[in-house]
Amino acid sequence: MSKSSLNGRVSVAGAKNSALRLLAASILTDAPVHLTNYPSGLLDAQIHVGMLEALGKSVQPTGIDSVRITQVAPLTTRLVWPGRSIRNTLLILGALTARYGAAAVPLPGGCRLGERQYDIHVSLLEQLGARVWDDESYLYAEAPNGLVGTDVHLRLRSTGATENAILAATLAKGATRVWNPHIRPEVLDLVSMLNAMGAKIVVHGQEHIEIEGVEALHEVDYAVMPDNMEALTWLIAASVTGGEVEIVDFPVRDLEVILAHLRSAGATYVERNGSLVVRGEHCYPFEISTGPHPGINSDVQPVMAAWAARARGESRIIDLRFPGRYGYADELAKMGVTSRVDGEWLLIDGADGKLTGASVRALDLRAGAALAICGLMAEGETTVTDAWQISRGYVDFAEKLRSLGGNAEWL
Repeated sequence: MSKSSLNGRVSVAGAKNSALRLLAASILTDAPVHLTNYPSGLLDAQIHVGMLEALGKSVQPTGIDSVRITQVAPLTTRLVWPGRSIRNTLLILGALTARYGAAAVPLPGGCRLGERQYDIHVSLLEQLGARVWDDESYLYAEAPNGLVGTDVHLRLRSTGATENAILAATLAKGATRVWNPHIRPEVLDLVSMLNAMGAKIVVHGQEHIEIEGVEALHEVDYAVMPDNMEALTWLIAASVTGGEVEIVDFPVRDLEVILAHLRSAGATYVERNGSLVVRGEHCYPFEISTGPHPGINSDVQPVMAAWAARARGESRIIDLRFPGRYGYADELAKMGVTSRVDGEWLLIDGADGKLTGASVRALDLRAGAALAICGLMAEGETTVTDAWQISRGYVDFAEKLRSLGGNAEWL
C-alpha cells in the first residue's frame, strides 16, 4: 500500500453488526430465512454460517449478496466449534435456549477491546428463568420448561445484551419488558426482521422494549441494512486523501452525530439520490467522546484517528465504552503520528498527512482500517500485518480501494 488519492464510486455492503444478529435470529425458526444485501465476504459472517451449519442449519447462497437458511431436523443444542470464536456465540446461546430450552456454546471471542465480560448476558437469561453456568471452555444455559417473560433490567446499555434479550424473549411465555436497552440502528434492523417473521415487539425509545412471546416464527425475505461503519470509513478515506468519492447507499440518518463532528472538522459532502458525494479539502482537529447511540460508537474512534493524522493540531478522543482502546496509537507512531494518553483521553498531534510507510499490525478490525487509510497518505510502502482482521468487517476492502485508484493489494 502506498500514497494514493481515492476517486470514483463505491457501494456500501450489508452491515456486519446487523447480518450476524439476523443469522442468530434464524435459529428461532425452522422456516426458511432469506437474506439479501448480505455481506457474504465477511470473515465473521462466514464463521457464523459455519456455526449454524454445525448446529444443523443448511445455508446456501442464492446470489452474490444473498443467502437462504433452511432447517429440516431439530438442531443440536451444543455448538462444537474448534475454530476461531466470535462474540455472537452469546446470541446463539440465547436463541437456542429460547427455542429448545438448553444450549452450550464455546466461550465468546472476537476483538480484544479490553475487559468484555458476559455477565450481563448471564443475568438476562437468568431473569427469564434459565440456569446459566460455565466451565473452562463452554457456557451453558438450561430452561427445561421454557423461558418465561418478565421485566428484564440491563445494568448497562449494551447492544449485544439488548439483542440477546430480544431473541430470548421472542419465544418466551408471556410478556417481557427490557429496561435500559441500547437502541442502535442494528437493533432496530433485528426487531424489524423478527416482526416480519411474526414476532410482537414494540420499541419505546431508549426507555424499554415490549415483547409479547409467540409460539413460532414464519418464513421471511429480508434485506440487511447498509453498513454505517463501512460508509464512514470511505468518507474519511476520501477526505484525508484529497479525493472525490460517491458513496452509494450511505446511511445518513444512522450517522448524524459523527457527521456533524466531521463537518465541523472540515468534511465537505452533499447528499444525492441516496448517495453521499465526498470531496476531500480540509481536515481540522476535533474532539470526540464515544457513548451510546445516538452518540458516537466506539468503533468510530480508530478511523477518526486517521483523520487526526491528516489534521494540523491536536485532536482529542475519549472512549467511554471501552476505556483505553488506544493500542492502535502505537502502530500509528511507527508511521510518524505522535500521540499520548492523558488520563482517559488519547491526544493526537496531527502530522498534517506527512506520514512515512512502515510495517504495522492490525490489532482489531477498525484499527486495521485506520492503518490502511494512513497508508494511503504515507510516503513509501505500508504493510499491514494481521490484515485478516479487516476482512472481518469489510467486504473486498483492497479491491474497493483499487477501484477508487488506491495502490493496495492483499499479500
